[in-house]
Amino acid sequence: MKHLSQHIEGLIFTSETPITFKEIKSCLEATFETKLKKEDIEDTLRQLIERYQDELYGFELIEIADGYQFLSKAAFHNSISTYLKQTTKKRLSSAALETLSIIAYKQPVVKSEAEKIRGVSCDYSIQKLLEKELITIVGRSDAPGRPLLYGTSEKFMNYFGLKSLKDLPKPKDFKEADSEIGDAAPIEETPPSEG
Repeated sequence: MKHLSQHIEGLIFTSETPITFKEIKSCLEATFETKLKKEDIEDTLRQLIERYQDELYGFELIEIADGYQFLSKAAFHNSISTYLKQTTKKRLSSAALETLSIIAYKQPVVKSEAEKIRGVSCDYSIQKLLEKELITIVGRSDAPGRPLLYGTSEKFMNYFGLKSLKDLPKPKDFKEADSEIGDAAPIEETPPSEG
């Protein structure tokens, strides 16, 4: 097919979320009213991935969340981060991040289990995470009252650049000194006892 790579590039570029192989094939076959060989699309995707590895490009084509998406290269994350900090209006609160972390690692999880881990109510955080589509309702528990079960969404995978949940950092990774965030807490000295 003539200009197959450009058609695939256009589809990937236009899609807000990772576009799957099946979606690419289906769209192209409907557009051109002809069957396409799976191998032709796979070869073209491989060529595109290789092409965007070149240092001429500030972005790359990667396979993520069972699909394909253009993402910025790591070398340019500092300038992009600065831009996003300057333009992003709302961020997740630390309560929402804590709740999201619990759901990501324990999923599927009921709200009461997340609250037990956090030690406080998660109602507001869960509502915000649902609104931002970072979590989704994945079913109901067999426990009394059949509470809702929550899990992470495709948008979560996309937002954090994960191909699968196996890519989440392991809890042991957080114990290493290189993984610490922020400044160390100041050492408090006990005052000398009066006597």
